[in-house]
Amino acid sequence: MLGALERDTVLQVGSHESGVEGENLLPQPAGHTAFDAAQDMALLAHVELSSANTPKSLSSGDEGEKGDRGEVGKQGKVGPKGPKGNKGPVGDVGDQGMLGKIGPIGGKGDKGVKGLSGVSGKKGKAGTVCDCGRYRRVVGQLNINVARLNTSIKFVKNVIAGIRETDEKFYYIVKEEKNYREALIHCRDRGGTLAMPKDEATNALIADYISNSGLFRAFIGLNDMEKEGQFVYADNSPLQNYSNWKEGQPHDPAGREDCVEMLSTGEWNDSECQVTIYFVCEFLKKRK
Repeated sequence: MLGALERDTVLQVGSHESGVEGENLLPQPAGHTAFDAAQDMALLAHVELSSANTPKSLSSGDEGEKGDRGEVGKQGKVGPKGPKGNKGPVGDVGDQGMLGKIGPIGGKGDKGVKGLSGVSGKKGKAGTVCDCGRYRRVVGQLNINVARLNTSIKFVKNVIAGIRETDEKFYYIVKEEKNYREALIHCRDRGGTLAMPKDEATNALIADYISNSGLFRAFIGLNDMEKEGQFVYADNSPLQNYSNWKEGQPHDPAGREDCVEMLSTGEWNDSECQVTIYFVCEFLKKRK
């Protein structure tokens, strides 16, 4: 009976979902009592309840909680080289570098502006009255003579230390820094003049002397102070058959280099007369 009831119930449920009453569609079998009908109705109600509670399609549930952050992945491949970036700002000024080598002597500067007068000194004490004018003159002359004697003694000592000579002349390097005019006077006061190399042999001797003395340059007796570009020796004789100018010399676009120095190589270079350097004197040998 249950098998037949289940079949009938399914048909009735299908008819119920179609909107048609089941009891009008299901035929009642023979011998079907009121009790059996009650059981059938109960079973039918159970099936309808189950059908109502069963979803016709699945729906998504509520969104779950966000999971924990995963571990860092492996290093990827190096990408292509990017475009050149913009120029960065200028950096801070660095520390001061080491002191460089001393450069060559610069040209003579223009004369400066006269300075302000200093504060007047205090009035001195009154001197003692003395009628000693003639004694002062004598003492003054003695001081001059002593100064000249000391200078001569110093010069002789230096000469003894080393000279060069040819058959006719002595040559001596004066290791006192003087400008050209001072050097010229220094040599003349001692009976000589600034060295005048007028041939290759003399020039080579003086150059060797300068080099062996550990010097780089020294004044010689040659200048164009009277007329630019027309060089003459210290004895006013013109420059004639021999010269040994350094390449590119003489070169004096500013018109200030009127004197001549000899380098340790023997080459000549025009120089400013106001620079103070060592110089070479020459002296004639006395004839016997």
